[in-house]
Amino acid sequence: MCAHVLVAEDDEMQAELIRRSLLAEGHTATVVHDGAAALDAARRLRPDLVVLDLMLPVVDGFGVCRVLRGGAEDIPVLMLTARSEEDDLLLGLELGADDYMTKPYSPRELMARIRTVLRRSGRAAALPENPVVRAAGIAVDPQRHEVRCDGELVECTPGEFQILLAMAGEPERVFTRRQLLQCTRGFDRASTERAVDVHIMNLRKKIEADPRKPVRLLTVFGVGYKLSGGRA
Repeated sequence: MCAHVLVAEDDEMQAELIRRSLLAEGHTATVVHDGAAALDAARRLRPDLVVLDLMLPVVDGFGVCRVLRGGAEDIPVLMLTARSEEDDLLLGLELGADDYMTKPYSPRELMARIRTVLRRSGRAAALPENPVVRAAGIAVDPQRHEVRCDGELVECTPGEFQILLAMAGEPERVFTRRQLLQCTRGFDRASTERAVDVHIMNLRKKIEADPRKPVRLLTVFGVGYKLSGGRA
């Protein structure tokens, strides 16, 4: 199934992780960081699902859910919160939330819950047969969890795969080490910012003709890394 998901999360790093997890599942995503922006985006975009943090600024998650359920949109809502009090859970469900997750959670568990809510709601369209991400002669297949470079299969660790998927999805974008670290969270729990450099070094050995002179996976000095948008 393929859906457009609105992510309302004030923690930017957490929101980015959710967004990339959704892209890896073949969905599209819009991210906002406060309740007022969430309501505006929900009205304009009519997403298939809202992933809604409870503790949003401006308008909290309860307020957003109350407005969404009081209108004609009838958009499914999956609430996220760092608070686990029973009263919060009951209030969220009474307001019409379709599901409720307490932080911390794994990205895989969140994606499983999202699939369940979308399946129940019947709002998601069929997923394209082959949502492969391509850049610089590299093809990253999130469904098969495969990477090919110039047609040849490349074996990648989970952390390497998530980094390459993120970079191939936005060629020429410069990613900081911290951003790439977030891509691996939940898939490679041992990663640190220094470990990101090791992932990059290992990826270069697998996708570059000469890892010492990379033409695909480039260093942007003082900032981070990017994947070339052209064909190497």
